[in-house]
Amino acid sequence: MTITQELKVKSFETRLFINGKFVESSDGGKFDLISPTTNEKFAEATEQDANAAVAAAKAAFPAWSALSPSEKGVYFKKLAALIIESHDELAELEAMSMGRPVSNYFESYVAAESLNHYAEAGYQALGTSSLNTPGFVNITMRQPYGVVAAIIPWNVPVLFLIGKTAPALMAGNTVVVKSSEKAPLTSVKIATLVEKAGFPPGVINIISGHGQISGNVLSHHMDVRVVSFTGSGRTGRLIQQAAAKSNLKNVILELGGKSPAIIFPDANLERAVKETAHSIQWNSGQVCMANSRIYVHESIAPKFIELFQKSFAEIKSGDPLLPSTNHGPQADGIQYKQVQAYIEEGKKAGKMTIGSEPSEQKNGFFVQPTVFLDTPENAKIMKEEIFGPVVNINTFKDEDEVVAKANDTEYGLYAAVYTKDVSRALRMAKKLDSGSVGVNCTSPSGARDMPFGGYKASGIGREGWTVSIDNYLEHKSVLIRVDEE
Repeated sequence: MTITQELKVKSFETRLFINGKFVESSDGGKFDLISPTTNEKFAEATEQDANAAVAAAKAAFPAWSALSPSEKGVYFKKLAALIIESHDELAELEAMSMGRPVSNYFESYVAAESLNHYAEAGYQALGTSSLNTPGFVNITMRQPYGVVAAIIPWNVPVLFLIGKTAPALMAGNTVVVKSSEKAPLTSVKIATLVEKAGFPPGVINIISGHGQISGNVLSHHMDVRVVSFTGSGRTGRLIQQAAAKSNLKNVILELGGKSPAIIFPDANLERAVKETAHSIQWNSGQVCMANSRIYVHESIAPKFIELFQKSFAEIKSGDPLLPSTNHGPQADGIQYKQVQAYIEEGKKAGKMTIGSEPSEQKNGFFVQPTVFLDTPENAKIMKEEIFGPVVNINTFKDEDEVVAKANDTEYGLYAAVYTKDVSRALRMAKKLDSGSVGVNCTSPSGARDMPFGGYKASGIGREGWTVSIDNYLEHKSVLIRVDEE
């Protein structure tokens, strides 16, 4: 891919960040960053490196956990400011790493906002008291686990890096982050900012590499007490198995989705088209909660499909480093081949109306946004997560029918309903098997003070400003006998 503008990024770090220092991997091993724009080699964390990161975090835990929330918050606010200062550079690094267009990069702002929130939220981690047992005053304490492993995905890495580490750190834990081999650039950049913010050595460790090496070590490690993972269902199951086989560490999983959007006849059609098209197209469809299944009432289906096709036709793909581009490539060749294979399956099952033909972009792993109509509900592309800009649009006649279709999946991460009928919207919200339901909105719409997570195979646990600190605190009951005079 040709870079056609002067970049803010002149050079970038490629080493591991362990115990407050940047180091090469213990065996000198490196892995290629297979991306649309660069062919850099990154340090591959070995088993020894992962163990060293955990040891550093364990050693840093006593001093860090003894700090007050205000003392921890000073570091958070410094890091937030540095992330905002680095916005343009982070956007370019993400474009270089996995093809994310700089024109819609926002993760730095969300990350900084989360850090500033948690910098003030630590005093909310409170225990309880009880006088319900005669002769006793009983209390509960909330205490950190120790070492937390955060294994983050490649699609929006900065968002997940901060979203997992900030509450874990404010709770008093120390953290080892493993970034994805597909998109390590921004994670290593954050490590340089952690160093600049002055965090004590070992409090935050950031390593890169493949999951079967360092991720496997962290999942089995006896000194890791919590693993928070966002990614594929397959990997999530392996992590849960590793936790069970080792020390029964606490596991938080946010996994895949096959999210439905349901459009009723009284919906604001223009809004529904605009938002559902954006949901499946942004970040090239590489989003766990993208509405990859759209169910439209048969009475408005022709008009909806016409408008939807027009919306997709306006998408401008190209160099993700150009501000005019709003559609980038898939993250790498593996993702590209996977999406294309699903498209070929879709051609056998449904009616393709737009997309999937060879892109006009000759360099890079571009997939044209693709629409399939009238696809059988049992087809592979209706059941499995594609993780690309591919959407199925089917029709329905009534509520019961569409609820049955929407829930006929092992996933349950996000669902959307477009209607002006409040009673209908609430009926649907109750019936849909989904961790989040948008009414007259769809993903990526969310609320930072609401729990986020999935039903069924979409995950275990919830994350968000009001619940994440709880994920990283143990409950301890203290029973205090009081002698009566």
